[in-house]
Amino acid sequence: MHFLTVLVLIVVLMASPVVRAETNVNIGINLGAAPPPPPQRHQPPPPPRVVVAGPTVTFDVPPLFLSPSRLGFYVGVDMPYDLVMVSGAYYLFQNDHWYRSSHYNGPWTPTRYEKLPEPVRRHKMDKIRYYRDHEYDDYRSNRNHYHGKHYRPGNEHKNNWKEKKRREKEEWKRDRHERNQDRFDDRHGDNRGNR
Repeated sequence: MHFLTVLVLIVVLMASPVVRAETNVNIGINLGAAPPPPPQRHQPPPPPRVVVAGPTVTFDVPPLFLSPSRLGFYVGVDMPYDLVMVSGAYYLFQNDHWYRSSHYNGPWTPTRYEKLPEPVRRHKMDKIRYYRDHEYDDYRSNRNHYHGKHYRPGNEHKNNWKEKKRREKEEWKRDRHERNQDRFDDRHGDNRGNR
């Protein structure tokens, strides 16, 4: 009977989770790639990003830009848009958003306020409009004698052509000078060597 009691006691202890957890020993050796990480709890996808689409701005003819001295950059006039130009890039302010483009007809990509050129960030839009309107009034009343800076896109090809011709002329002069120097050296090289 004693043997039977001990046997029952061993079976009861082995069936107990506490004893099983303490007596369970696993030895494992893994060679090769690590097993995949355990699956994580499902997380909801991030909220969709809000993308502000660029507006459609179209000009049939290149717009006129004036440069009010108090601003230090060009502002589009005689148009229903708030459009400025700084260093050949165009910036459009519409519906409280700024957009940037390399052409006055777009395509427009949203840009953050911090990415605007420093001269544009220096002025609030109300002041830009005020200086623009004041400068445009001056331009209209003194069109033939207007002394301020003004710009109308579209003559870039003419300016590029002039620059190309100027570079070609400089290169031609440099080549001519080198040819003349070579001829001079050929004629007078023997005389210098005999001295």
